[in-house]
Amino acid sequence: MQTLQILGMEIEVFIKEDGETFESKLLSEAVNVSTKITDILDQGNIDLLKNARTLIYYVINQKDNELVAFAKQEGIAWAEHALTLELKLEWVQAIRRTLWHFAGIIDEEKNITSDRSEFYSLEKSINDNIDKFLNNFFLNYAKYKETVFLEQREMVEHLSVPIIPVSGNVSVLPLIGTIDSYRIQIIEEKVLNDIAKSRIQTLVMDLSGIAMMERDVINHFEMILAGVKMMGCKTVLTGLRPDLVRKMVHSGIRFEEGADTKGTLQETLKQYL
Repeated sequence: MQTLQILGMEIEVFIKEDGETFESKLLSEAVNVSTKITDILDQGNIDLLKNARTLIYYVINQKDNELVAFAKQEGIAWAEHALTLELKLEWVQAIRRTLWHFAGIIDEEKNITSDRSEFYSLEKSINDNIDKFLNNFFLNYAKYKETVFLEQREMVEHLSVPIIPVSGNVSVLPLIGTIDSYRIQIIEEKVLNDIAKSRIQTLVMDLSGIAMMERDVINHFEMILAGVKMMGCKTVLTGLRPDLVRKMVHSGIRFEEGADTKGTLQETLKQYL
């Protein structure tokens, strides 16, 4: 039987028979986390002491698939409940130190490792598995956070593209702030979908509140106007500022066919209403 398997069985027996000693040592190694055990359980239904035993079991028994799945589960749970990475790192390092503390005692008492090479092999196997857990935990924590961020950003961006119906077939889209490559895609999606859904015949885009629009975004904007026309809707642009007009002209953009242009939103609404 391999050294790690023998040591693993001995550690499992020790934790089952003397769990209080194990937990006491673990909590002493994690000073900051130990005071938040109950808070973390209440906040995220995460039992740190139980999970510590689970992690050790997977590590010493080389349960790779279970270890990776457990790391994913933990990463998502910590991200979902906004628990800090600092606490998790301290906790896992405390588990590592506690595991080695008792592994050393058991090895000394029972002479499980016969020489240094065997000990170093044991050390590498255990530490590699703990590192694998940490890597997969951080990866899934980051993925979850990124997914939530993108979903929230998309929701906010959709809200920042308010297409306002002002009559049965005329709607107004006031655009404000900076239009970047991400936001112009949201505008395209929202405009084309709303035209199809609401049967808009005239869409008035007020650009007076736009702070900045880069050249590639201007090119994309021209394609949106072409798409609006293809759907049988007329576009009226209002509030074009001199700096934006210069950029458009220098980019070679012309609106003679794609859209009408008016000075202000007020005069446009008077005409169409």
